[in-house]
Amino acid sequence: MDFELTASMMCANYGNLEKEVAELDQGGIDSFHIDIMDGRYVPNFAMSLNDMCFIAGATGRPLDVHLMIEHPNNHIGLFLKNLRPGDTVYIHPEAEYHPSTTLQSIINAGMIPGIAINPGTSVETVMEMLRIVKKVLVMSVNPGNAGQMYLPYVGKKITKLLSLKEDMDFEIYWDGACSADKITEYAPKGVRGFVLGTTLLFGKDRPYEEVLEAVRQFEF
Repeated sequence: MDFELTASMMCANYGNLEKEVAELDQGGIDSFHIDIMDGRYVPNFAMSLNDMCFIAGATGRPLDVHLMIEHPNNHIGLFLKNLRPGDTVYIHPEAEYHPSTTLQSIINAGMIPGIAINPGTSVETVMEMLRIVKKVLVMSVNPGNAGQMYLPYVGKKITKLLSLKEDMDFEIYWDGACSADKITEYAPKGVRGFVLGTTLLFGKDRPYEEVLEAVRQFEF
């Protein structure tokens, strides 16, 4: 089964971030997920621009930058100039007056444009943007904190997106409470990638290489 695994770096050990990045890189992670929070769009602060820049310089693997900030177009240039062509930038449509303008800036910079859909955001409200983006990050929890419980009604949203992805040419990624049963159910259905946090990847007292291999082989 071919699917991607990305590490939620807000869950990493910041006592030695360089070592964390190196071990995840060597362990075969596909990309690094960077959660940027401004304390306004979500009631929390997480990673910063400097964290993103450090990780970008510590690995050659792609970055998935998830902007949980109000009006990302006001600051998008700060992020884009420190990323590399082929990195992904997700915005939340509700956070922007004209999200298509921000997405076009991401495209013009050579990055992969994406939107993140909150549990309470319907597919119908982002339908036109699905023709612009290449990735849709489906939040299975409300954004802002790690370790939350899965919201089961999100499954129906993913089913709807799966029915649209071929025609509109986008891939679906899962973010939040990503447990073993979610991967075994949704990877075969066509979900392309999964953001791994404390549920499956971090804090397991096993080398990341062993954990990632077990996930890829469905040996949980």
